[in-house]
Amino acid sequence: MSETTIDPSQVPNEALQLHGCGPEDRAEQARLFNACFKKGTIPEELRWRYDDCPHGSAVSFVSRPPGGEGISGYACNPRRVLAFGDESTATLVGQTGDVMTHPDWRKRGIFSSLDRASMVEAGRRGWAAVFGLPNRRSAHIFLELGWDQIGLIRPWSFVLRSGPEARALRFTDGRLASLLLPATGLRCRRGEARLRRAAAGYSVAPLSRFPEEVCALSKRVEREFPFMVRRDAAYLNWRFIDNPAELHAVLGIHAANGDLAGYVVVQRPRAGEHLGYLVDVLAPDPGARAAAILAGLEDLRAAGAAMAQATAVDDSWWMERLVEAGFLPPKAENHLIVIRYAHDRDHPVVAGAERASSWYLTDGDRDDTTMG
Repeated sequence: MSETTIDPSQVPNEALQLHGCGPEDRAEQARLFNACFKKGTIPEELRWRYDDCPHGSAVSFVSRPPGGEGISGYACNPRRVLAFGDESTATLVGQTGDVMTHPDWRKRGIFSSLDRASMVEAGRRGWAAVFGLPNRRSAHIFLELGWDQIGLIRPWSFVLRSGPEARALRFTDGRLASLLLPATGLRCRRGEARLRRAAAGYSVAPLSRFPEEVCALSKRVEREFPFMVRRDAAYLNWRFIDNPAELHAVLGIHAANGDLAGYVVVQRPRAGEHLGYLVDVLAPDPGARAAAILAGLEDLRAAGAAMAQATAVDDSWWMERLVEAGFLPPKAENHLIVIRYAHDRDHPVVAGAERASSWYLTDGDRDDTTMG
């Protein structure tokens, strides 16, 4: 962006120009992203996120001052969602992605026009709804623009190795949480023992690619939920195996006869860090699901993680599974909101998903390239 030649105070909002972005704009969007966030990106990563998803290309816009590059941006990415596994309900639903305004241009209401343009384009493409997990800085803006708040989502933690690294990580949930680490670590070990008992009879092996039979597992699980992203091989391989961050590991869960019974995706700790993530789990049967969660925790421990983290919508099915496994809650104020913009309120996916707590939603369903 031409920061040295464009004075924001001399450019009224009405002079800003909206530009619908395509693959040729990813370098500009990456420069804007890097000016807005500590965690940087590169054009190739945005092309993976915005252009390569098997569900279709992203809706993305930037707002530009005359003669300059984007100073505010917005992206929504498509996901193929079904209600209760009914193929007739399959529809594309958008998920908000990068919401960003350059620090020199903030607090001017620029994002409002980007949101309106993006929702118009999402509706034009036939997306039944758009949902998001906005950060605390932008959450109130979405609500002011007419989005519905339909849930809360929180990070849950699991102690893998007691010690100074785990105490430091647990301190983010308060001094008391850090001091109680020995007791809460015992709760985690008990949860892990329950998982081990329930997982008897299943074996674990790394997956270099997701096989086609994973779609049959997804279809079995989808029957229980009014809102779930179809987890077929094309989508999962794009989301995790081809992810340019290369931090994910995928473990297949196999029944005694060798059939694929489920999988778990973890994000191993970055160099010098001690936090890993239980990103996604899919298994129709409770025993295979326990084996998947257990395998994910064991993999993260072997990779050097002192703690594992997973986020769940309050009162959701996934939250219940984390509690059963011994995961620890965060402090009460540590949460984000779940929001929805409905284009077709009568569509079964939209009508049946008024509450995010009824969804099948893991970290694997988030727009983020990586967690943390």
